[in-house]
Amino acid sequence: MQLDHPTLRGSTIRLEPLAQHHAADLALACADSADGSRSIWRYLLDARIYRASGMDGLVRSLLERRGAGSDLPFAIVELDSGRAVGTTRFMEIELDNRVVEIGTWIGLAHQGGGINLESKYLMLQHAFERLGVARVQFKIDHRNLASIAAVERLHAQREGVLRNHIVLADGTARSSVYYSMLDSEWPALEIHLRTLLARGRRAAGAAAGAPCEHG
Repeated sequence: MQLDHPTLRGSTIRLEPLAQHHAADLALACADSADGSRSIWRYLLDARIYRASGMDGLVRSLLERRGAGSDLPFAIVELDSGRAVGTTRFMEIELDNRVVEIGTWIGLAHQGGGINLESKYLMLQHAFERLGVARVQFKIDHRNLASIAAVERLHAQREGVLRNHIVLADGTARSSVYYSMLDSEWPALEIHLRTLLARGRRAAGAAAGAPCEHG
């Protein structure tokens, strides 16, 4: 397995190699809500660096990990706006075993609109069809029910829970639920993901064409 780092293009987003200039867009997109009640960072391992060093420091850290060969990070860029709204990356890379993990974070205002699904599709397609990966894994905080539901929607296989193996930035112990996909499963999974993407595009088109109501 050999890693490469091209720009991956979808219908609503592109995944381009992360660079320091993406930090300003990411800081804006991934900030906590104005009242502090909502945050993407509650369950994420990257929160420790983000809280200590801000988005500039987090992007620098990801680029350092890319240089060390442990991570391959992409910025998720909206095609309409040209702005970075999150990141996704290959991590926990094991070249000899042909294993990678996918980790993703996306700004609050950009969740639920199909960006996560399309980014996962692009990453999985690249992993299995270009990189020759045998296994893709995901690990999710057991309390992060929205992310668990999103990964299960992809039909990834749940493998179990690694209990209290990481201490988060807020001092709490995190247990992680592990999921995986295998290269032998990819042909069927690709059909499933393409169906989900097509369904999402149809729903978005119907919503865009619906008449507006005024009070």
